[in-house]
Amino acid sequence: MKERVVTMTKQITLAPVRQDELNTIKKELQEAFIKGLQDSFMDAENPKEMGPLPSDEDYEHSLNAKDSIVRQIMQDGKRIGGVVLQVNEKTGRNEVDFLYTLSSAHGKGIGTKAWLAIEAAFPETKVWELHTPYFEKRNIHFYVNKCGFKIVEFYHRGNPKPDMEGEEPESDEEYEFFRFEKVMTKESSDL
Repeated sequence: MKERVVTMTKQITLAPVRQDELNTIKKELQEAFIKGLQDSFMDAENPKEMGPLPSDEDYEHSLNAKDSIVRQIMQDGKRIGGVVLQVNEKTGRNEVDFLYTLSSAHGKGIGTKAWLAIEAAFPETKVWELHTPYFEKRNIHFYVNKCGFKIVEFYHRGNPKPDMEGEEPESDEEYEFFRFEKVMTKESSDL
């Protein structure tokens, strides 16, 4: 699947990430995910004590996957977010491992424009898939109401994510994720 470089507006673009920028992307991603956790659980004293989210291991696993593509989301030449994708050229079934924007970019429609840029950059995609924790209401709203995803599965202890089978989590929350899909059609790409 050939990636197209697409500018959705004069302001939002996807750009390759240099090797020396990967740690900065990881740090920004982890800060954005911790902020989401704090927003969801206001009574949590210090969510950073839980360790980085995603874990360093999960981030490295995604980066080193065979079909991994990492892009930074740019606005007027400045990075405001990033995305780690798994793009399978044979099946056209692609996955969003991580997508984030800096908190300074929230509430301005930038995430939606970034998602449209991702779709435009990978036009041969047949299905997009992603996972998000059950408590991430902001993410659920974004993917369902702004980007056109459908929730197709709920993972929990009785129905664990395939990559968690056989693991014993510390809490039920570690198992509880939604799986989303967006089947691409002509209409869905015109959002």
